[in-house]
Amino acid sequence: DTDILAAFRVTPQPGVPPEEAGAAVAAESSTGTWTTVWTDGLTSLDRYKGRCYHIEPVAGEENQYIAYVAYPLDLFEEGSVTNMFTSIVGNVFGFKALRALRLEDLRIPTSYIKTFQGPPHGIQVERDKLNKYGRPLLGCTIKPKLGLSAKNYGRAVYECLRGGLDFTKDDENVNSQPFMRWRDRFLFCAEAIYKAQAETGEIKGHYLNAT
Repeated sequence: DTDILAAFRVTPQPGVPPEEAGAAVAAESSTGTWTTVWTDGLTSLDRYKGRCYHIEPVAGEENQYIAYVAYPLDLFEEGSVTNMFTSIVGNVFGFKALRALRLEDLRIPTSYIKTFQGPPHGIQVERDKLNKYGRPLLGCTIKPKLGLSAKNYGRAVYECLRGGLDFTKDDENVNSQPFMRWRDRFLFCAEAIYKAQAETGEIKGHYLNAT
């Protein structure tokens, strides 16, 4: 209940003991760095560092091991998937002691899971907003996801909604690129929604990527 547990498949570089490779993964993904610095003495590294508590060979694979690493929960921001994965896998794959590394498994304590608030509302609120009940909601992502002008993007949204879809959405790659700024996309999508609603008599929607 006090640690996130990770299982890494580790292939050490020739001449590097598996114990050293496992310890390197634990250190590099928590409090360690490539050298000792004077600020190490200003904090309790023993309290915050990741620990490789077990290593076992992978059956049938030469020079591959499963390294089990425990990370104290204090290393992670509450309710942040991004921070958790950045901390655990964001800086270890290019480590010199390793020839190959893969995260195989992750065990997250219930106490940490409870810090995630989840989406601000669920499917029932979506149905209420769209006034659609008793059937699946039908939507799509606008394609091509990159390259359309804001005006043509809005045109595609309109055609989809006018054709019977309940909603459309941005692809995760669509943000505020030079060829289609976010505000322009917002305005043309809003125009498309209102036009489709007026012509169909139904409530329509578009999910804009705001990340």
